[in-house]
Amino acid sequence: MTTATHAATYDDRNPATGEVIAQIPESSHDDVDRAVRAARAAFDGGKWSSMAASRRAKIINKMAALIAERANELMLTEVRDNGKAVATAKGEMGAIVDCFEFYAGAATKNYGETMPPPLPTYLANTVREPVGVVGAIIPWNFPLLLASWKVAPALAAGCTVVLKPAPSTPLTAIELGKIALEAGVPEGVLNVVTGSGREVGQWLVEHPLVDKIAFTGSTATGKLVAKTAAETLKRVTLELGGKSPSIVFDDANLDAAVAAAIYGIYYNAGQACEARSRVLVQKNVYDRFVADFTERAKNVRVGNPEDPQTQVGAITIPEQFEKIRSYCEIGKSEGARLLLGGERAQVEGANANGMFWSVTAYEADASARIAREEIFGPVVTFVPFADEAEAIAIANASEYGLSASVWSENIGRANRVARAIRSGTVAINTPYAVFPGVPFGGYKQSGYGRELGIETMRLYSETKSVLTYIGEKPLNPFGV
Repeated sequence: MTTATHAATYDDRNPATGEVIAQIPESSHDDVDRAVRAARAAFDGGKWSSMAASRRAKIINKMAALIAERANELMLTEVRDNGKAVATAKGEMGAIVDCFEFYAGAATKNYGETMPPPLPTYLANTVREPVGVVGAIIPWNFPLLLASWKVAPALAAGCTVVLKPAPSTPLTAIELGKIALEAGVPEGVLNVVTGSGREVGQWLVEHPLVDKIAFTGSTATGKLVAKTAAETLKRVTLELGGKSPSIVFDDANLDAAVAAAIYGIYYNAGQACEARSRVLVQKNVYDRFVADFTERAKNVRVGNPEDPQTQVGAITIPEQFEKIRSYCEIGKSEGARLLLGGERAQVEGANANGMFWSVTAYEADASARIAREEIFGPVVTFVPFADEAEAIAIANASEYGLSASVWSENIGRANRVARAIRSGTVAINTPYAVFPGVPFGGYKQSGYGRELGIETMRLYSETKSVLTYIGEKPLNPFGV
């Protein structure tokens, strides 16, 4: 970790109450430079990159164990920093431990290849070497979870890391840095830099000693990251926005599909890149499905994030709260039919500073802005379709391609549609699609590269080809 060189701080607030919960260091340009140079020195010195992979694996496993031991403490920190429901945060802690354990195992399996020799007197093989210093830039919706998706594979591959959390949710990233040191990660290998503005991330992307940027965030910011990183030819992984569809056919288990659709848009208050914010329903079951969804969604509990009964917590940042409000106004102006919600949620015991939005649902044309643009909140739009071809066309008529769901008891059709959808992940008859070991990432403007899979190790590695001459006669190409 790195410590800021000056005393400037900013307020970190609980989005459910508005109260200040911490003073966070404002990293200067010099602080970012110090963090990057510490990571560079640690990498070039080989105290992590040249460490035996089996030893790195043990240390990463120790990080997983420490996170598990402190899960309750980390969970409560995340809830107060982010505003998510405590039940959601509890599930994330298990996934974070699983992620570190998965990549601890992957550390010893970043295999190269032995290839057919180009000539009989040669041996040819490749080795995988760490890419170098990684700048990991994390959004505010899943602070510790998405940090684990980047830090764990980067460390497993032998990279060093400068971790930059979102300004509004820095607390668990700071704790992760402390856990890394306690687990035995050498000084300088994992550095955490914080700040209230975009400048910290910009400086990190621009820094000439950073070899790779791993970014999760909006598509607009991702484009800027890619453009800036290109100036120094950094490797880049981008996990960006989404407007993910859930396609419900008339032969689906409608009860299960409704329950999954409610979860798919309202978990984490809809602040999820893979949220199923478009629900496409076949016309002959459309009215039944929408009526059932609307009635059951009224029972979703929006409330105090620290209450175990709460299912939807607070909206994390004021800018996002206003964005959700504005899109509900857009829906109204477009003539979309409001089914429920569309306004600030009234939460018992909450003060005026608490940012809660009601679970919201609309019916709209597929071309409406609320059906095409990412809202990133607890807002779902229903769109009817006539047949399989129209469902696929509507699903693919998006600039995004991150996730999708297909609901059908006809397994042939379900898989046929899954293949036709231009999306990085498709879940069939389940709301769950994100697991360690299963690659996650997008098509189109949802980004490029993959996280969570074994192939992710290759995105934190370089391929080196090694050619060995084994002929008995020395080579003398010029005959001199």
